[in-house]
Amino acid sequence: APRYPRYTREEVGRHRLPQDRVWVTHGTEVFDVTDFVELHPGGADKILLAAGGALEPFWALYAVHSQPHVLELLREYKVGELSPEEAPPAAAAAGDPFAGDPPRHPGLRVNSQKPFNAEPPAELLAERFLTPNELFFTRNHLPVPAVDPGSYRLRVEGPGGRALSLSLPELRSRFPKHEVTATLQCAGNRRAEMSQVRPVKGLPWDIGAISTARWGGARLRDVLLHAGFEEEREGEWHVCFEGLDADAGGAPYGASIPYGRAVSPAADVLLAYEMNGEELPRDHGFPVRVVVPGVVGARSVKWLRRVAVSPAESPSHWQQNDYKGFSPCVDWDTVDYKTAPAIQELPVQSAITHPRPGAAVPAGELTVKGYAWSGGGRPVVRVDVSLDGGRTWRVARLSGERPPPGRAWAWVLWELQAPVAAGAELE
Repeated sequence: APRYPRYTREEVGRHRLPQDRVWVTHGTEVFDVTDFVELHPGGADKILLAAGGALEPFWALYAVHSQPHVLELLREYKVGELSPEEAPPAAAAAGDPFAGDPPRHPGLRVNSQKPFNAEPPAELLAERFLTPNELFFTRNHLPVPAVDPGSYRLRVEGPGGRALSLSLPELRSRFPKHEVTATLQCAGNRRAEMSQVRPVKGLPWDIGAISTARWGGARLRDVLLHAGFEEEREGEWHVCFEGLDADAGGAPYGASIPYGRAVSPAADVLLAYEMNGEELPRDHGFPVRVVVPGVVGARSVKWLRRVAVSPAESPSHWQQNDYKGFSPCVDWDTVDYKTAPAIQELPVQSAITHPRPGAAVPAGELTVKGYAWSGGGRPVVRVDVSLDGGRTWRVARLSGERPPPGRAWAWVLWELQAPVAAGAELE
């Protein structure tokens, strides 16, 4: 093994700017990441937060850093070791940013503990049309903020309207409560199956990064019109959302949707404060979140603090450099996020929740269950099921709501009874 020079933390601290070379530490190792700063997937500004110091307090905010390949990549830039008398800082010394996260249901299948990302077991997913709040899949990018409902304010602003600052009681009392049954799905749903075909990076979601709830709140349309924004606007406009969850540098999670969807009476976009008849749980955006039916869950910003009408999309990392689709020929080394639009509506999706892959089933009549959903308010009209690899098909029985045309925001659950012979292999 190569012998590396030793440095004190004071010496490392002198390397904070590119002209001085940017150094960081991890454990007892010292790295010169100057040449990686502009390549950092999260942006140069994020990695520079740790310049001249320890990576651990910042890495703790993003689960991707716990993956082995990240540390392997970092070691390509190793230039030294900390002097033996320089003890590595304990991660807790800076305070665990996730220490205030809420308790969770023990039945959730956890894909990432910090930040918390988990899904309900497939076996429970299609047992009820509405997913219980405690089993609704959780997709957090950052620590869960602690919000005082008494001091909470929602800002609404942008050119062409007047600025509003709404308290939670004002949001509830000034605008009619509207209820929408909508399914939210993470863009990474079923990534674990994708990885069986070709390795992909990201959380290993099974089929449970999707759930359905009855949401209650004010229509975004009503709030924007109340603020004086016109229903029709010339040119391309967007409505940007910012959450109260923020990274170590104070940058909030953010996203945006087209203005036309935000003000459409048929789009049912909500500023929701209720979930299945209860106040929003902390993991799901308390006290107020956006719910954009028919659109990828990444746009339904939680812990909402700001709504802004803008001629440009949200500048957020998660709008500009994440949640975009590319050709299979594109990889992390060749991706150019500017060439693809931000995902909005998602395509049709269907999955079998029972029986699970590889399960042994008794001969006789087999019950097969699952869910199906399509983005954009398009209804699922039929689910066909094959038990023999596509040679023959049967039509499943659907259950769910009967929404107005173009507003099928919720999944359907489906079920099929089929005979199974002893010794048969199902596929």
